[in-house]
Amino acid sequence: MIDWLNNLSDTQQFVLFTAVKVVAAFAVLMTMVAYVVLLERRVCAFIQDRVGPNRVGPFGLLQPAADGIKAFLKEEFTPAHVRKIYFFLAPAIALMPAILNLAVIPFGSKLGNQPMVLANLNVGILYTFGIVSLGVYSIVLAGYAANSKYPFLGGIRSSAQMISYEISMGLAVIPVFLLTGSLNLNEVIGYQTGALWHWLVFKQPLAFALFLGAAFAETNRTPFDLPEAEQELAGGYNVEYSAIKFALFFMGEYANMILASAMMVTLFFGGWTLPWFGLDQPAATLLGGIAQIAIFLAKVLVFLLLFIWVRWMWPRFRYDQLMDLGWRRFLPLALANIVVTAVVLWLKS
Repeated sequence: MIDWLNNLSDTQQFVLFTAVKVVAAFAVLMTMVAYVVLLERRVCAFIQDRVGPNRVGPFGLLQPAADGIKAFLKEEFTPAHVRKIYFFLAPAIALMPAILNLAVIPFGSKLGNQPMVLANLNVGILYTFGIVSLGVYSIVLAGYAANSKYPFLGGIRSSAQMISYEISMGLAVIPVFLLTGSLNLNEVIGYQTGALWHWLVFKQPLAFALFLGAAFAETNRTPFDLPEAEQELAGGYNVEYSAIKFALFFMGEYANMILASAMMVTLFFGGWTLPWFGLDQPAATLLGGIAQIAIFLAKVLVFLLLFIWVRWMWPRFRYDQLMDLGWRRFLPLALANIVVTAVVLWLKS
């Protein structure tokens, strides 16, 4: 095998190893989606003093597999009144933004000789926000295609909400790049190496708080889950969906949670670095590379637990409160933070 790899040209090796990394990253993402759903059900049960899923496999660990089989085997019902092309298209693109954005997330420095990022773009963050902005189309199409008032209201709410908070999210990260001087996510992590206080959450706490709040809104999670709002819209944009189509929307929400958590870890919490154990430099060994990937995933898991805890502990905003928070609180604070950071850097120069 080694001789065969050595006989390949540089281009062939690049294509082969990139394909392996794509498959591995996608497999990790889908596995995390499945088990974050199980984790949420168990945490919810704990908060509500219930047991939660514990029947399928030891400690309920095979419950995601059972749920997946059920989604594939259930009848796919298409109501007669829907706009069929858009009805089928909406769930098909629900997962696309999260999968595409996975390409620029650095999971570690290197594993062997291979960098642990699929595409080391110099404009990685611009690529990320460009792709994230496409996520709203899935929900808007689902609301429009259903040809029903509750899904349509959910789609309209989602479009207004995601556009509003994307602005604040984008402005929140500008001070990060004023400090690091780069849009490359690997270089942002490199800026945070050396010591714990180099992590940008300590230098830009307001930017992190704004990004975190906007991430909840972008992923339609409580207290910003107005597009679904079961008590008002009976489930919102996905009311008319069932079986695997509904499961795709569900998977898209959790995949976006994982992506948002990965971005916060990368931008504000040092990515794969851990200064206490000296794991803040490019890996010199295979074991060191695996350790960095494990550190990154552990940090992501902490944020996923935060997403889950907030859902089951906080009440939902009214829609006017949600829009007021975005336009009259987040946006002015994000702009002020940019100005203050720029002035401080100018005075230091």
